[in-house]
Amino acid sequence: MFSKKIGVIIFGGIALLHLNCSGNKKAQEVSGTKIEKLSTLSEKPNIIFYLADDQDVYDYGCYGNEKVHTPAVDGLANEGIIFTNAFTAQAICAPSRSQLFTGKYPLKNGCFANHTATKPDIESVTAHMKKLGYEVVLAGKSHVKPESVYQWDREWEPVPKQGVPRDYIPIDSMAAYLKNAKKPFCMFITSKYPHSKYFDVENPQAEDIKFYPFNENKKTDKAFIKTKAGYYRSIEEDNTQLEEVLKLVDTYLTDNTLFIYSADHGVSGKFTVKDIGLKVPFVARWPKVIKPGTTSNQLIHYTDVLPTFMEIAGGKSPEDMDGNSFLPLLQGKDVEVNNYVYGVRTNQNILNSEIFPSRMIRNKRYKYIRNFNSIEVVEQNLTGKPHVDYFIVRGAKAHKNEPFEELYDLQNDPFELHNLASHPDYKSIKEKLTRDMFSWMNAQGDILSENMIGVPIITPKGNRGFKLDQDTPRRKIPEARKNTLTKDDYIVIEHW
Repeated sequence: MFSKKIGVIIFGGIALLHLNCSGNKKAQEVSGTKIEKLSTLSEKPNIIFYLADDQDVYDYGCYGNEKVHTPAVDGLANEGIIFTNAFTAQAICAPSRSQLFTGKYPLKNGCFANHTATKPDIESVTAHMKKLGYEVVLAGKSHVKPESVYQWDREWEPVPKQGVPRDYIPIDSMAAYLKNAKKPFCMFITSKYPHSKYFDVENPQAEDIKFYPFNENKKTDKAFIKTKAGYYRSIEEDNTQLEEVLKLVDTYLTDNTLFIYSADHGVSGKFTVKDIGLKVPFVARWPKVIKPGTTSNQLIHYTDVLPTFMEIAGGKSPEDMDGNSFLPLLQGKDVEVNNYVYGVRTNQNILNSEIFPSRMIRNKRYKYIRNFNSIEVVEQNLTGKPHVDYFIVRGAKAHKNEPFEELYDLQNDPFELHNLASHPDYKSIKEKLTRDMFSWMNAQGDILSENMIGVPIITPKGNRGFKLDQDTPRRKIPEARKNTLTKDDYIVIEHW
């Protein structure tokens, strides 16, 4: 039996357990091993980024949830560094992944609605890392396009597996590759777990679920508990996949391997700009560089990943890339990487698609949100065209409880329950955040602006998939309103 040293980190108002297990081989070596500076490493490191799908940052043992089974992620945290302020800009699959692969926020890279494409003139991780001598590999779910931007050296699709609700990552292909790799590589392992469809768990109990302020009202909701139990079981299945990957890594690769674990966004805040959607788990292990058992509270972002990888590979990210390298944090330097991170909600091209765009700016303590089609301002968004205005009003009513402006003190209100936007004591803070957010939006080439008249409706070239005047499995449109919108009623995004 091994002993444990238990540290407590405060994360979002909850106690975060961080276990340093002295029985772990890598942990045992810490006291007698000198952590090397990157400049002393004789070879370029291999880089592996494991990405889970639709998992809340709150649903890991190392982030404070003792009721969910995530020993592989928890072990990585013990062996490396855990980040408590890591973010994506959009709580939806394709836009989140496009940031990872381009180093640019959704509006700038072009993928700011689900199932849409990156701009064709963007250089992604495949181009940048190949120039620096790396093979670039995708193993698992893609969800990004076009192929001309994402030219993987090798790409393996998820594989079917009996008795589970989702396809598995391609373990056999990865094993053969890791065993025979001849040059440095950057590999993204993209799981389809724990994204629904979930496992069917029999007789689930509320006491087996950890509740938070945003869902504690559902402790007696049997359907919610059933779904949550299946979600927990799917998390456990993904942890099993991760364990298999780590065994391969520890068998075939040297310690000069950076391994990062994350999940693309939170499921509880999916499609929103709240922290339960945008804050992501982020854990890194790199035995010769990262000091085990460490924590960083600095703001980092998915757009920072590619600049970091490029610096590790001996390169430098271009000026038009939004992200900043967080390599100094991996090396143990507590320096500011970002003063702000930003968030985007488009809300079109999803099953509950309505016209309700939002933008967010956040520093370590304060967060400002503007909901551009709030019911408070919907009248000024009307066009005078009844067939268009119906959908504008419909969007505002679908989110009638979301105000035009939101401001939160995240230090005292981590779950964003108390809106301070109209509080006079926070006026100057709100004004500065507002100015800085619109400055960023302008630099991004945003379709929204501070003084715009109306609210834009977006569509791809050819009006595919964005039809607000059609039913979806979760939304019904009155027969009289179907097929009433024309191409002239939309802003057409040509590269989609």
